Amino acid sequence: MLRILVVEDEDAIREMIGYALKKADFLVEEAADAQQALLAVAASLPDLMLLDWMLPGMSGVELARRFRREEYSAGVPIILLTARTGEDDRVHGLEIGADDYITKPFSPRELVARIHAVLRRGQGGKPDQPLSCDGLTLDPVGHRVEIDGKSLNLAPMEFRLLQFLMGNPDRVYSREQLLDHVWGRGVYVEERTVDVHIRRLRKALTERGYDRFIQTVRGAGYRFSVRT
Repeated sequence: MLRILVVEDEDAIREMIGYALKKADFLVEEAADAQQALLAVAASLPDLMLLDWMLPGMSGVELARRFRREEYSAGVPIILLTARTGEDDRVHGLEIGADDYITKPFSPRELVARIHAVLRRGQGGKPDQPLSCDGLTLDPVGHRVEIDGKSLNLAPMEFRLLQFLMGNPDRVYSREQLLDHVWGRGVYVEERTVDVHIRRLRKALTERGYDRFIQTVRGAGYRFSVRT
């Protein structure tokens, strides 16, 4: 059974989420604040984390950023729970490394569907052979990216996006196509989400100018290409 860490300071919401997830056959671990969450992750890595945005002390956004910086926890999917409905807030959550967000109030059914969708993104159906281009190497099995032998830490979604684009070089994909191939069909994600993760991927690849390989094709979408 997959284990979900629920980090939520409101007891009633935390209990509701825990009940819904247990009913969906997940193992659930609960934390009421960031400190409890850090201790829980240090003790045992969960399969996915649900982080409330407005936690006391350290916010859920700061907590997500910290988990993404640490190599040990960088690959764990994160869903933010937030009462914020503004587009800028949602984009900010994605930019710091969250894989998805859910706006309160939400139904248990929607929550479970979102969790399954995020977890499916990291599952099979992808080639196992390493991908390499001009000193940039991606190992799908080891889940590693290296530039000239130096490890590059990517968030899970940026890793999957780079893997897909490198595996299909010189082909242009629209935002909708990238959502289907990388995020998965039926996922509740806006097309602008693709732009956010492309921007984060480019920022990570700036060393030796590898960001130039992630090209924007005006009016069409994005492609991975060594040609200008």
